[in-house]
Amino acid sequence: MEQWIKLLIEYAVPIFNTLMYMRNGQPLSTIHIELDEKHRQAQLMLEYLGNDSHTEDKNGQIFQKNLAKLGLEYSGEIQEFIQSVSWAIQQNSREYQQWRFAQEKAFQQQLATYNRETQIQLANERREIALRLPEVEKILDSWPLRLLPSQILKSHTGSGPIPLRIIVAPPNLERLTATFEDQLGQGPVIPDIEPNLAQGLREFLSEYYPLHSQIRPTEFLGGAWDSRRFQGESSIKAVFGMLKSEPTLILESDIEGDSLNFRMAYWGLSQDNYCYETIVKLPYRHLIYESAKTRALKWKATHDKLLAMGKTFAEIEQLGGNNAINLKILEEEEQLKQAGIDVSELSFAYQINRKDFEALSQLLTSCHCLVAGWMADVHHLVYHDVFPRLPELLPHVFQQAANQQLVKQVMQSAVSSYQDVLKTLANERPYWVPEMAMKLAKSLTQLPDKSWAKEQVEYSLTSWLEQRQLPQPAGVKALEAMKSAVAKEDREYLEQLKECLQALGDDLAVAQVESLLSGMASLGGKFNLEKLVLSHSVSGVSGRPTGVAISPDGQVFSGGVEKNVIGLWHLKTGQQTYQFTSHAGQVLALSISPDGKILASSDKTEQRSHIYIWDLHSGKLLRTLFGHKKSIHALALSPDGQTLASGSHKIKIWNLQTGEPVRTLFGHKEWVYSIAISSDGETLVSASADKTIKIWHPKTEQLRHTLRGHSASVYSVVIAPDGETLVSAGADKTIKVWNLQTGKLLRTLSGHSGAVYSVAIAPDGETLVSAGADKTIKIWNLQTGQECHTLSGHSGAVYSVAIAPDGETLVSAGADKTIKIWRTIV
Repeated sequence: MEQWIKLLIEYAVPIFNTLMYMRNGQPLSTIHIELDEKHRQAQLMLEYLGNDSHTEDKNGQIFQKNLAKLGLEYSGEIQEFIQSVSWAIQQNSREYQQWRFAQEKAFQQQLATYNRETQIQLANERREIALRLPEVEKILDSWPLRLLPSQILKSHTGSGPIPLRIIVAPPNLERLTATFEDQLGQGPVIPDIEPNLAQGLREFLSEYYPLHSQIRPTEFLGGAWDSRRFQGESSIKAVFGMLKSEPTLILESDIEGDSLNFRMAYWGLSQDNYCYETIVKLPYRHLIYESAKTRALKWKATHDKLLAMGKTFAEIEQLGGNNAINLKILEEEEQLKQAGIDVSELSFAYQINRKDFEALSQLLTSCHCLVAGWMADVHHLVYHDVFPRLPELLPHVFQQAANQQLVKQVMQSAVSSYQDVLKTLANERPYWVPEMAMKLAKSLTQLPDKSWAKEQVEYSLTSWLEQRQLPQPAGVKALEAMKSAVAKEDREYLEQLKECLQALGDDLAVAQVESLLSGMASLGGKFNLEKLVLSHSVSGVSGRPTGVAISPDGQVFSGGVEKNVIGLWHLKTGQQTYQFTSHAGQVLALSISPDGKILASSDKTEQRSHIYIWDLHSGKLLRTLFGHKKSIHALALSPDGQTLASGSHKIKIWNLQTGEPVRTLFGHKEWVYSIAISSDGETLVSASADKTIKIWHPKTEQLRHTLRGHSASVYSVVIAPDGETLVSAGADKTIKVWNLQTGKLLRTLSGHSGAVYSVAIAPDGETLVSAGADKTIKIWNLQTGQECHTLSGHSGAVYSVAIAPDGETLVSAGADKTIKIWRTIV
C-alpha cells in the first residue's frame, strides 16, 4: 500500500501548488429550490432562474395592487369630486353632469390601461417560462447530488468563517462487482465502500475540522453524491454552475479498467473556474490480489498445523475454503517464476472476499483524509489567514504505515505546499510575512523533523529585519539586530518567536528573546517618548504634507499633500500602499474615525471647498459633502464615526449617514484652524485665527466657554484622554494647558522659537508632543509642564504630528516635503 501513497504524493503536490492562482470570481445569487417531484423541481428551478410558476397568480395580485395604488393616487380628486357634487346639488346645474362624465371616462381609461399592461406582462412571462422549461428539466436530469442547491446554500447561515464544503463521489460499486464477478469466493458480496469511506472521513473532519469550529470549519455532505448515475467532469461542472459562490471540495474516485482514479475538484470563494485533476491512479486489482495472496500465506501456516494434528487433506481444504484454493494458485505461480516464466503475462484466478477490499478501503480513506485536511488548511490559510493543522495530524492519518520514511515524505510534501501558499500570499501582503511565517513555523514544530520549523523562523526574522531596513544576520545575531527597532506592538510576535525557539530547544535564542520582552516590561506600562529615534523618513512627497493621521489599529497613516493627493503609508515600514486621488484642489485637512473605517478630507478650489468621505480600507469614495463656501482648514470625526465637524469661518456638523449638515455653529470671526471632539462626543473645541478657543455642546449648539489667552492665531487644540484637560498652541510660540470643564488656564509652556502648528497627547495622558516653525518636535511632561526631549530631523517647519495608539510611534510632516516615523527604542 505504501508505494501507492508515494504515487499520491508525486501527483498531488504539483496540483496543490497551482490552486492559489484560481481565486477570482463573482458570487452566485442565493438559490431558492426545494426537493420535490420532477415537475415541482422544474418550477422551483425556474424560480432560481428568475421566473415563477405562479406568475399568473402573482400578476393578478399586481393588478389588484395597481388598482389600490390608483385609488390612492386619486384620493385628492375624489375629495374634490365630493365637494363638486355638493356644489352641483346645490346649483342643480348641467355643468356638474358634464364634469362627472369626463371624470368617470378618464378613470375608466386609466383602469383599461393598467389592465392591458398587466395582460402584456403576463403573456411575456408565460413565453419566458415556456422557453426555459426544457432547459430547466435538462439541468435537473444532470444534477448529480441528492440535495438541491437551495438546501446546500441554506445549510450555513451563521457568523464566522465560511466552511469548506466537502463532498465525496465514491466509486460505482456495480462496476467493481462486475470486475470480480467470476472470482468472488465464499461469503457475502463485495462490501459497499461508500459508508466506510464516508464514516472514516466524517470522524476525521469532526475531530480536527468540525463544522462548529470558528477557526477551520468544514461541512461534510456525506451520501450527497449519486455515484450510480453520475461521474466525471460534466457532473462537476453541473455542481459548479449552481454552487460557484460556495467554497467546495469534491473528492471523486471511479473505476477505469484496472485502475481506480482518485480525483479532486476544488473552487474557492466566488471563483470564475474550478480545478479538476487526477491526483493518483491506484491499480486496485493488483492491491486486492495482493491481499488474497497475503491471506493464502497466512493460511499455509494454519494448513501445516492442521496437517500435524492428523487432519486429512480433504478436511483441510474444506476448512480453508478459498484460502486453500489461493494457496494452490500461489504455489503454482511461484513454481512458474522459478522456472523463469514471466508471470505478468499470465492470468491467475485468485478467489477474493470482503477482507481483500479492506486494504483498498483503508488506503482510499487515508487518501480522502489527507486531501480533505490538506485543502481545508489551504482554504482557510488563503481566505482567513489561519495556519495549518495537518502537519501535526499526518502521523495519525498514516499510523498504520510501517515505513516511517514514507510518513516523512508525506510531511515534506505538505510543508512544501504550505510554503508555496505562504509565498503567494506574501506577494499580495508583504507586510504580513514575518507574522505569517512565524505562525507556520509554530505549527511545524509539532513535526518530528524540526528543520522545517527552523527554516520558517529564519525566514520570518529575515523578513522582519528587511522591512525595517536593518542588517539581516542569521541566528542569535538576528535577535541582536532586532534590539534597535523592536517596540511594544511587537510583543505578540516575540511571544510566538519564544514559543517556537523553546520547541526547537534553542536555549540561547530563547534567552535573547526574553531579554527583549523584559525591556518592554521595564517600561511599566508607561509610554516613554523620550527615547524616540528616527525609524523611517518618507521622502519624495509631491508637495508639502498638510497633516497626518494614524489609524486606530496603528498600521497606516495618511498625509495630505498640495497636489490633490492623500497618500497611505505602512506605519512599520514607511512604504506607500495607496493614494486617494479624487480631490479637485489642494488638500487642507484630514481625519480618521476612531473605529478606523472612515477617512474624511477637505480641499480648496477656486469656486468652493468640498469634503470627501472615504472607506479607509477599500479606498472607495463614499460621498462628497457640499456646504462650505470658504476653505475648510479643520475636520474632526465623532467617536462613533457617525458625525463630522468641519470648520472654515463657521463650523458645520454633518450626519454622515445622510450627508446632510444638521447644525451650524457661529461665533468665530476668522478662520477655524483646528477642531477636537471629546471621547464621549459631548464636547467640541474649536481654535481660530481670531485668537480664541471656543468650547461647545455640539448637539445643542450651546457655547459653554470662550478662552482668551493667546496673543495670535491658535493653530491646534487637543483634548486629553481623561476629558478634563485641553491643550492649545498657536502663532505666539506658546502652548497653553486649560481645564476643559471650567475654562481655567493651568499653565503656559514656552520653548519653541517659532509658531507652534500642532500638538498631540499620548494615550497615557501624561506626554505631550508639539511641532513648530523652528523645525523641531518637542516632548513635554503634561502634568508638570517640563520639556523632556527635542527631536531635530526636519529641515523645514513641522506642520503636523500624530501619535500611534501604542504610544511609542510618532509621525511628523513638514515643509521639507518629508514624513518621518519616530519609534521608541526598548
